[in-house]
Amino acid sequence: MDDEAMIAPDGRATTGGTPPGRSRGRLADEVYDTLLGQLMSLRIEPDSRVTIDVLARELGVSQTPIRDALNRMEAEGLVVRVPHAGYRIPPQITRHRFEDMLEVRLLLEPAAARRSAERASPEQVGGLRRMLKEMAELEGSSGSLAYGAFGLRDAAFHDLVALSAENQVIRETLARLHSHVHLFRLHRDTQVTHLAMAEHEEVVAAIAARDPDAAAYAMRRHILRSGDRFRRLFDEVKDADAVTVEA
Repeated sequence: MDDEAMIAPDGRATTGGTPPGRSRGRLADEVYDTLLGQLMSLRIEPDSRVTIDVLARELGVSQTPIRDALNRMEAEGLVVRVPHAGYRIPPQITRHRFEDMLEVRLLLEPAAARRSAERASPEQVGGLRRMLKEMAELEGSSGSLAYGAFGLRDAAFHDLVALSAENQVIRETLARLHSHVHLFRLHRDTQVTHLAMAEHEEVVAAIAARDPDAAAYAMRRHILRSGDRFRRLFDEVKDADAVTVEA
């Protein structure tokens, strides 16, 4: 199939209506987004193997954009190249890695929210509100793909806050963590989405009100509460393993 194909919302490719002059890079970006969504929805399971030819057939595109997307994901630590065997999805993050990641977020994201309250343009505040609306529309949906889509928008929301803070170093550092990818891969829990929505709304309200202290506080509280929610998932897995051993 021609590299000009487009990735449809269901993860398949279509050729109809392809814009003239469509670039290889743009298609690779669409493949990247599709694979990222499958990671977060657990459609591609942790520690599983993925191969270029299988993905090309599944998405209905040539191997070139698949290679480009996987090379990008390898550089970001989202997949691991296995010599002569394609790629493998890394296992779930460890408890230690999770705690380290949380510590970094607590250092950077409240600062970003504070600066966003001081520097965000009206258009950026509007973008944050639109993102909340999109997340609210997904909140009531069921299924792993909807959960993964919510996770992607959750990541985009935090990136918009960092962008509006006008501190590129903070934004790049947070992007390299890929914290939302790792967290949403832990477990599909709709309670996570419901509670996150209310906390996001508090952050946006403080940014819109141009209240730096309130924005920093709301973001810090959100990250702490999010940490507690995902920390319980580690505890549940540990308890389940203990029961298995005893049995």
